[in-house]
Amino acid sequence: MNKPTLDRRRMCRLLAGAPAALALGAQARAGEPEKPFALRYVLASSMYGKTRLEEILPEVKKCGAGGIDLWPLRHADQREQVEAMGHDRFGELLAKHGVSLAMTTRFDLGPLRLQDEMRFVRRFGGDLVVTGFVPDRAAAEPFLEQLAPHVEAAEKLGVTLGIENHGCDPDAIRHFASLAKSPNLGVALAVYWLPQDPAVIARLIEDLGSKLVLFYAWQHGNGCMKPLPVAEQLLQMPGRGPLDFRPILAALRKIEFRGPVEIFMHPVPRGIPILGSTAEVTKEINRARGYLADCLG
Repeated sequence: MNKPTLDRRRMCRLLAGAPAALALGAQARAGEPEKPFALRYVLASSMYGKTRLEEILPEVKKCGAGGIDLWPLRHADQREQVEAMGHDRFGELLAKHGVSLAMTTRFDLGPLRLQDEMRFVRRFGGDLVVTGFVPDRAAAEPFLEQLAPHVEAAEKLGVTLGIENHGCDPDAIRHFASLAKSPNLGVALAVYWLPQDPAVIARLIEDLGSKLVLFYAWQHGNGCMKPLPVAEQLLQMPGRGPLDFRPILAALRKIEFRGPVEIFMHPVPRGIPILGSTAEVTKEINRARGYLADCLG
């Protein structure tokens, strides 16, 4: 007969102590050191040219990346490789190497033909599709009107569309970002196309804030539009060309950027690896990653 009373008493003591326990837990969490800011790397398959996916996927973790970005022709052909081998086989390869599909880059499709690609990316756990290009100020509103049904599809799927700033000035990028209201639409920022001034780039990053959805760690160097010796092509890589990435990374830290970062360059001609072997490409990416780590301090 006394047991129900005893149970009620125990319950009362537990409930009375719950706020204190929660408070202690909150204090403990508050006392925990915050995790230092870190870049979340994604590996661009195009850095390896048309190398087979079976050879590239083991390199993802070696490069400190959390996933892969598949590129199609003309810059690579890994996206076409997936269709040739079949989606099930691709999934098996990802599982075998413990790698995720982070995103795809589809300049070939353009921004108005991406709905099937969004579904493909989502099937394998990815959440970003990048395409081109940020329009000039006058074309921004008509472009966004055309893009609206595709942005709506992205919202439903949980995918973000990243629009790259190919040849676009910083003010036009700001204007586009101010009009792109959906959280599933933003800017994939390629430093290569910007004035090579760290202060200008850093200010743009701060202005973009949450509208920045991908950052290319890529500088202009001597360009990528005409044949150059490999050593000059490599000046596009962080830590090789003259661009100081320290203020740029400080801006990424300031906005607490948690999106993907791609260490990147374009080889000449397109579709070849940036260096002669897979091992050399991975080594060069890791050299650049070390430079960026030094810039972060």
